[in-house]
Amino acid sequence: MKLLRLLLFCPLLILAQTPNTSYLAPEIQLGKTLEANDGFPNTQLQKSFFLSWGNYNNHRDQEWVYRLNQPKTGVTLGFIDFGNSEAIGTGLSAMTFIDFSLNKSKKLRLKMGLGTSYFNKQYDSIYNPMNRAISTNFTWSFNSFLYYHIHQSENIDYNLGLGYYHHSNGHTKLPNQGLNSLLVSFSADIRWQPINQTEEPITNDFKRNSYRYFSSAFGLGWNTLSNKFNSTKNVYNLTLSYGKVINRTFKFGFGAYYRFYEHYYDYIKNEETLILDEYPQFKDNPYGYATNIGLLGKGELLLNHFGLEFQIGINIYKPFYAIDWKLNQGYTYERPTENGPVTVEVLGELDWYYEVKRTISSKMGINYYFIGTDKTPKHNFFIGAHINANLGQADFTELSAGYVYSFHFRK
Repeated sequence: MKLLRLLLFCPLLILAQTPNTSYLAPEIQLGKTLEANDGFPNTQLQKSFFLSWGNYNNHRDQEWVYRLNQPKTGVTLGFIDFGNSEAIGTGLSAMTFIDFSLNKSKKLRLKMGLGTSYFNKQYDSIYNPMNRAISTNFTWSFNSFLYYHIHQSENIDYNLGLGYYHHSNGHTKLPNQGLNSLLVSFSADIRWQPINQTEEPITNDFKRNSYRYFSSAFGLGWNTLSNKFNSTKNVYNLTLSYGKVINRTFKFGFGAYYRFYEHYYDYIKNEETLILDEYPQFKDNPYGYATNIGLLGKGELLLNHFGLEFQIGINIYKPFYAIDWKLNQGYTYERPTENGPVTVEVLGELDWYYEVKRTISSKMGINYYFIGTDKTPKHNFFIGAHINANLGQADFTELSAGYVYSFHFRK
């Protein structure tokens, strides 16, 4: 996947913007790979080794560092043994992370990472049919861990952790049940110099400030429709938003999006089964019925050149999702007849859960701003990588580019 390969370079960009006091953190993680589907292969103990290169950011005078109580940032590289080498295999992971302190002593911390993983085993209808979690070599990766400093020496912090790991290909190929793990960890933050010999952190008397912004973005996404229509096609996404940035760090906004799905359009134009049997009116306007219009609310954590974005939306218009749901929530079975077995397809039902997933959309990912947001530029440009979902289920993977106009900066 082109987008996920691109994410491999994001850690290098983050390290380039954080040249402060560094540390190296080897980490061992042990835990359980959770079942992704009925009949999922049995797994033994999951074993992982990770190596993080991070920065304390305690010499930065940028406002986001001050507002977030000097979070640590960096990159993590790791090897994962999922506990079944034949069916699930092993993974290589590359992630960017941000690490927040949750109390004044900084002993309790929350670390979140986002990036990509490579799998050497995937679903195969003949040779590996019960592993329906992963069907591509490259996937999105996300983790979240709570850490507690159990001991601190002159150069090393020893930590115990508890966390969660998730892998998904972003609906670019099916099946994509996703792979989830619950883990405990032991790690050590090794500093280049003793903590009592590092420079004192730069302090700033930042005043409360804010400004409003308008943003537009165009995204090119990729997804698949169903197990039967399992090729990757484009999704075009236009987003407009307006909002407010507080203290150069916390970005909030609302807006609207317009999307066009090639899979939906082709299904209508090709007059597939459900179009002829249940939705013949779609043939009158294939383009219109292949679109999606909605309203959104968003939040973003601005880290100068980088932004961590989360979006929640309401789909006002997405008529084709009824067909999407029926295809993906149904199943097939073999029925014996006098002339041999016949494949019978049972469609999914449009129940209350369908109504919820049809209505609620979500989006999360990372943006890179060409001009650091700490400078509050009037004009700025960015590129982003995101995963879009119907409620919590992946819809499409997206690479986007956008423009931000800022005005009325006030202290």
